[in-house]
Amino acid sequence: MTEQIEQSIYDFPVYYDLLFGSDWQAEFEFLEFCFERYTNRTVKRLFEPACGTGRLLIKLAKSGYDVGGNDLNPKAIAYCNDRLERHGFDRPTTVGDMSNFRVSKKFDAAFNTINSFRHLPTEAAAEAHLKCMSNALAKGGLYILGLHLLPTSGPTCGEEAWSARRGNLAVNSYMWSKKIDKRNRMEHLGMTIDIYTPTSRKQIVDHMEYRTYTKKQFEKLLSTVPEFEIAGLHDFAYETDYQIELNAKTEDAVFILRKR
Repeated sequence: MTEQIEQSIYDFPVYYDLLFGSDWQAEFEFLEFCFERYTNRTVKRLFEPACGTGRLLIKLAKSGYDVGGNDLNPKAIAYCNDRLERHGFDRPTTVGDMSNFRVSKKFDAAFNTINSFRHLPTEAAAEAHLKCMSNALAKGGLYILGLHLLPTSGPTCGEEAWSARRGNLAVNSYMWSKKIDKRNRMEHLGMTIDIYTPTSRKQIVDHMEYRTYTKKQFEKLLSTVPEFEIAGLHDFAYETDYQIELNAKTEDAVFILRKR
């Protein structure tokens, strides 16, 4: 019999990290490409807003970077810091709001690559976040920001699925768009996460709300933070040999923002 739990996936860091941490290599290599290609700074200090379990932070720390981050979920932050500490690092991430924070020492680069930015529910919160990020970066520093835009022409992707396994633990997830409220700029998403062990099965049922951005809406938001310029533009394939161009059909985009 399947045990069903209606709760946020972020409250289950072990399952979340297994699902989204297994395919880290492409993002890691893309980040290092950006550090080399888009800034003249030596990138040593890295920050991740909405860092969650630190699936990339641990890999970056083990590669010699000084890392930091924040997240609203205390369970995710505890998991992240515990893992970093087990590998001999400090506990560098904190519970905090990514639209209202300060850092004591500026960072060379920052990243938010899997749509976490869209959890910010209002334009004011999004603008405040970008200003916090600008203040957290040294001159010439990068903010690598990935998000799904809402196309105004052509089809959209309404569902995604992931699977991962570690030993006897298997996790399958399915996420789908329930409704897009264009007037209030909110996408309502459903998500199920099925967890299998040799002796049990349970399912986490989650509901999430993401703010929507068309190309024009996101460009307007960026214009409110002139401290950033767009240094490059890629997609979620993380190809390094070409850039994309924004148009009405663009859905996934990774903005390489550089602090002036």
